[in-house]
Amino acid sequence: MSLKSNIKPIVYGVFNVAVGCGIVFANKAVLSVFNFKFVYALTLVHTIVTMVGMWIFAATGIFEIKRFKALQVAPLAAAFVGYVVFWNLSLQMNTVGFYQLSKIMVLPSVAGLECLITGRRLTRMECAAIALVVLGVVLATVTDSEVGTNFLGMVLSVAAILFSAVYQVWIGTKQKELEAGSMQLMHQYTPWATGLLAVLVPVFEPVGFTDPAPGTILGFTYTFASVTAIAGSAILGLLVSWSTFLMIGATSGLTFNVIGHLKLIIVLAGGVAFFGDQMPPKKFAGVCIALAGIAWYSFQGLQKKSPPPSKAADTEMAAKSEEKQPLVNGPDGKTVLRKEAA
Repeated sequence: MSLKSNIKPIVYGVFNVAVGCGIVFANKAVLSVFNFKFVYALTLVHTIVTMVGMWIFAATGIFEIKRFKALQVAPLAAAFVGYVVFWNLSLQMNTVGFYQLSKIMVLPSVAGLECLITGRRLTRMECAAIALVVLGVVLATVTDSEVGTNFLGMVLSVAAILFSAVYQVWIGTKQKELEAGSMQLMHQYTPWATGLLAVLVPVFEPVGFTDPAPGTILGFTYTFASVTAIAGSAILGLLVSWSTFLMIGATSGLTFNVIGHLKLIIVLAGGVAFFGDQMPPKKFAGVCIALAGIAWYSFQGLQKKSPPPSKAADTEMAAKSEEKQPLVNGPDGKTVLRKEAA
């Protein structure tokens, strides 16, 4: 291949890595550095930006609009809100490293849920790969001092993992049921998610309508830096979805998986460099084992699709192994951009 033919995949890959890692650090900065503790409100801002972004993408012809009945997409919107809120609560309560390690557990959770709901059967090699992932996460987290002292953070992470698994399985089943692409679904369920969050914000967080005192959303001291961070994290959420869509279309599923693992490593390293996370030898060994398990599981999935390999098959497996960031409507995005790239 010529250098010119490789430029587009390289640019898309770098773009996806940058925004995928950037949103984790941006969200952590908003929640911990600027102390904007209002997770529901932050999620609402992200969802509004994503909703507007989907309108723009549809208007520019990136995907074709497809309408669905309310009952067909409202449950998906609820699952989306649940997983996004819990992941950001987890990010607020935990270190970046523990948060990212918790996200690795989505893979075995999705596999188990698919076995229960769809009747899928895992091969022995797939089970072995998942066991390796679990072993690595356990080894990495038992060395984390916060595991024994931050019970609430652990509970929030477990809830986020469960909601993520439900959301991702539902995304896949809804795409088949409605014969729709992920962006078509996102275009339809984000207004419902926005409405649900608009109701949840005043229920769970102090807005300060009558008394905008410190500690309320309206009483928060909004500086140029904090507003920029909030807006930037919301825009990054939309860009993750878009960059994933572009990259899946320009590369193979194997490349997409490798880049997903690279983002995981960068986020873990960033947690150590910028937020004071610890990386003792046992934790590092656990991370390596978990990464090996993910790579093994992904490789088996890609092998099932060959020979001969197809772009659609690569895309589907890539989507299944890329985990979405919180406040990001794309996979991570994971299953979110599956159909459009086929």
